Amino acid sequence: MELEHEFAVPVSVAEAWQVLLDVERIGPCMPGATVLDVRGDEFTGTVKVKVGPISMTYAGEARFAEKDEAARRVVIEAAGKENRGSGTAKASVTATLEPADGGSSTAVKVLTDLTVTGRPAQFGRGMLQDVGGKLIGQFADNLAAELQEDDKAGAAAPAATSGESEPSPASTPQAMYDEAGQRPSAEALDLLEVTGLSGAMSRYRVPLLAGGAAVGAALVWFLVRRKRSR
Repeated sequence: MELEHEFAVPVSVAEAWQVLLDVERIGPCMPGATVLDVRGDEFTGTVKVKVGPISMTYAGEARFAEKDEAARRVVIEAAGKENRGSGTAKASVTATLEPADGGSSTAVKVLTDLTVTGRPAQFGRGMLQDVGGKLIGQFADNLAAELQEDDKAGAAAPAATSGESEPSPASTPQAMYDEAGQRPSAEALDLLEVTGLSGAMSRYRVPLLAGGAAVGAALVWFLVRRKRSR
């Protein structure tokens, strides 16, 4: 099935292209996502989600099938499966960047060709479209907040007095590794909170969890790409 989403980045297209290819920067902005390894144009990661007491993790790998900086278009091929189950997700994700608001911001259009098996297949395009849209909405909000904090830090820099000083939290990148040298795992994404479903929808929890994880995994594998080589 094909899913279409769009989100905005409050910077120019040129800057957005660089930002969205910087995994160290945007990875923490996607709820439930953890980048495990990056090697050239290939990378691996996980997406953790939960519905009430039920949790699920999708693990997968992806690669760049196309990177066209002139056209501001990238194509990602991704595949993953449940860590504890038979469900799988396979996706081809095409993202195109276009100027918006007179060039001061960027519209990112995402087209996902998604194939799922197992419990996620119980849901149709409408449900997965909605879940994916809410996930991307959260990502966009977190990324916008990150960029605004960077702008504030940059504006405050000229006013800083001479001499050594501690870096501000906004200008300090989030640690990608813990003290043991491991990448810290993201907290699980609560799909009930994201979708706003009430307890009356509890009979849908398990299939919704799987469906949300599948589409979330496909979208995350686009959004947490590796930093482009300079």
